[in-house]
Amino acid sequence: MNIVMFGAPGSGKGTQSDLIVDRFRLTHISTGDLLRAEIKAGSEIGKKVEGLIAEGKLVSDDIIVALLRKKVETTKDTAGFIFDGFPRNVAQAEVLDEILKGIGERVTVMLDMEVEEKTLIERLILRGQQSGRADDNMETIKNRLDVYRNVTLPVMDYYKKQGCYRQINNNGTVEQCFAQVEAAIEDASK
Repeated sequence: MNIVMFGAPGSGKGTQSDLIVDRFRLTHISTGDLLRAEIKAGSEIGKKVEGLIAEGKLVSDDIIVALLRKKVETTKDTAGFIFDGFPRNVAQAEVLDEILKGIGERVTVMLDMEVEEKTLIERLILRGQQSGRADDNMETIKNRLDVYRNVTLPVMDYYKKQGCYRQINNNGTVEQCFAQVEAAIEDASK
């Protein structure tokens, strides 16, 4: 089982991914976590992306794909993957299909976490206050939402054409959302 978590920044992809990992025993791959690990390690890649992330800009596909490919190909004994923050554009979606095909897999379901924009902004501001993340400030949030609308949103149509798209309403509680997530995953797995 391979799940793509999709939605705007602050839509709850990470929170729901954690619950999916606990319930379905999948490997969670967050491109944000992969990039932050590179920054923390002080690697060449980490130094390159640190400024981009702080400005709310997207990291190049080459860097993201290399990190993701390495993680997928080196992870053994898993029931599948949750891709959180990837793909962010149609080219990345095509590459993900290629990576998964290389290990005899495919995307099972894409879960689109729908949240009202006002709620997204409130969640991101709160997250920034609680975690100290440099990319959760008003200017960067607005830029990230613009990038999402203009660059990332077309990925939705890519998965609709494959028949694995499922919309999830995440304006309610974490538990209400997870009930929808669970039902969508079980339906897609049939």
